[in-house]
Amino acid sequence: MTEKKERTFAELLDYLFREVRPKGRGSFTYAEVAEGIRASSGVTISASGIQQLRTGKNSNPKFETVRALAGYFGVPPGYFFEEETAERTQATIQVVAAMRDQEVRRVALRANGLSTSSLRMVNEVIDHARRLEGMADDTGAAELLDDE
Repeated sequence: MTEKKERTFAELLDYLFREVRPKGRGSFTYAEVAEGIRASSGVTISASGIQQLRTGKNSNPKFETVRALAGYFGVPPGYFFEEETAERTQATIQVVAAMRDQEVRRVALRANGLSTSSLRMVNEVIDHARRLEGMADDTGAAELLDDE
């Protein structure tokens, strides 16, 4: 059995910065996050403090900071402490990101209502296309979402 390496706080925060973005633009800035946290929770953290957490220069944030960051990015605080919660949360973020793509939405909407056997066939075609394009196997994320 292969043991999964638990990710650091910095790696988990970096993932949120890369994947959770305002609609139609790039990543949040450190200043935006700092101001958003202050406005929504009253917790004060500087932009440079957030940068230090993201880069790992500070690897021991206060719990109120963790809770405020989780709230800002819309994830449970357990995302930063429990590997299973982090995996499930990242799988959900991937689905949301994929659904922002109009072509992905079109495929999903067209697949709605198909029989189970037809959906399996569609998934096999998608898996084959991903392999042809050299894309990573996404079965891990799909399996995490299966028990919801």
